[in-house]
Amino acid sequence: VQLQAFGGGLVQPGGSLRLSCAASGTIFSRNTMGWYRQAPGKQRELVSTITSGGITNYADSVKGRFTISRDNAKNTVYLQMSSLKREDTAVYYCNAYNTYNGREYWGQGTQVTVSS
Repeated sequence: VQLQAFGGGLVQPGGSLRLSCAASGTIFSRNTMGWYRQAPGKQRELVSTITSGGITNYADSVKGRFTISRDNAKNTVYLQMSSLKREDTAVYYCNAYNTYNGREYWGQGTQVTVSS
């Protein structure tokens, strides 16, 4: 299973970015997909998840600002990030949890930097 995340970059506070993660080697619809992030010196934390049926979950810190979505036909999950804050700066990782066999997979991470 491969997860390839892209879309990170440098953005000013208040700006927006959209992350994408393309999955291969798995039956995409069997996976709950998620985004996690890890800031320097901090533990990796959950940002958002979305089930195969479209049920979403968000960390309190991003509710109302981030939106997760998925396109099962394209094997891709997205994270639309708006009203970005400096504290959103982190490496963002794509995650796939296969609900059939319990296996978990991680992408390579994409850097998001919020700075003026």
